[in-house]
Amino acid sequence: MSNAIWDALVATPLPEVRHRAAVVDDLAEVKPVTVAGAHRLAWNDRGGQSAVWYFTDDGRVLLLTFDHESSLNLYAEEDFALQESFFEGVPEPLVALVRDRPENYESLNLTDSATGRTIHYAGGVFWYDGTHWHVSSGLAEHCRREDVDLFGESGFDYCLGVYRFGQDFTAETSVAIREEDGRYDDEKQKEADLTSVREVLIRHGR
Repeated sequence: MSNAIWDALVATPLPEVRHRAAVVDDLAEVKPVTVAGAHRLAWNDRGGQSAVWYFTDDGRVLLLTFDHESSLNLYAEEDFALQESFFEGVPEPLVALVRDRPENYESLNLTDSATGRTIHYAGGVFWYDGTHWHVSSGLAEHCRREDVDLFGESGFDYCLGVYRFGQDFTAETSVAIREEDGRYDDEKQKEADLTSVREVLIRHGR
């Protein structure tokens, strides 16, 4: 399995992963949430794409990504069974973080019509066991079977770009990404945002 962003994430120490997740969460103005022994941090582009991290007290992580325009958008299909299958291979305590939970902006619920149980939707399901990162076996198997580009269609490539794993993570690089996206009308607006981003990095210990 070869993917540059995945390889960079795998090579990044967990404290740095968590640091970047916290900074991006702050910049995206997403409220951090504590859920059953885990800390939830997230990012969204206000256009239907999102990344959601659950950092547990015992050093594990659940990462969900979503791209609403991809073939792995199961929310559009309302396919609860297939969505649940994407969590196969993930330890149940991690899955419990997104099962029968209130929905939020980044993660709406899919509902099992037979039982009424719910699970958060996600095109990509990835997890960290305390030592190594994994792609969920259910997602990997579905992508093999259907010949789907796992990292592209899950939203992983797009949603994790903002975290710049394997690259410099500074106020300047964050603002450069925003400038490429057409965020600024003029240089004055860009400079004001640069100051704001620097303040966020300082708030998170940089």
